[in-house]
Amino acid sequence: MLQSLHYSIDLIRDEARHLVQCGLVGRQQPIYTLCRHIPAREWVFVEAELESSGFLLRDRVADLMGREDWEND
Repeated sequence: MLQSLHYSIDLIRDEARHLVQCGLVGRQQPIYTLCRHIPAREWVFVEAELESSGFLLRDRVADLMGREDWEND
């Protein structure tokens, strides 16, 4: 039996933050660049959650991440 995966927008944001912090994805890159780091079979679920949350794949990763708090300014 196949189990469908559910990706919440918070989980996707956390993953995007992690990839940016590791330097694998830039804040100014389009959201669809995240697909390089998410298995293809799971990307369908991620894409559906992004669309239902009002994000377009051409939007920037920074838009997805939202407001960031800096500890030492």
